[in-house]
Amino acid sequence: MLRRLLILAATLLAFPAAAYQPPVAAVSTLPSEARETLRLIDAGGPFPHKRDGIVFQNRERRLPEQARGYYREYTVATPGLNHRGARRIITGGKPPAQYYYTDDHYNSFRRIQR
Repeated sequence: MLRRLLILAATLLAFPAAAYQPPVAAVSTLPSEARETLRLIDAGGPFPHKRDGIVFQNRERRLPEQARGYYREYTVATPGLNHRGARRIITGGKPPAQYYYTDDHYNSFRRIQR
């Protein structure tokens, strides 16, 4: 068991976080609320939540490493909730060149193929 853990640790260390690329998702596979958020991002707003467009700091390091301010986050509405919920779209670049979707509050991401 210890040998397996050591092999796993060595494998993970061999691939730096910057080399990690999340799985890809086509826009058509996203929930309709995520597609609406993408439309608002493309239009430059107006956004329904005052925190939409704030800097996403990538503290969890689940996205490729970039300079502070590179990533921005936007709320994806969750039907039935009266708060922001866990779903977000993260953009990278200005204007955005990369898009990521999370439905579990930054625990996992899918790169949105546009």
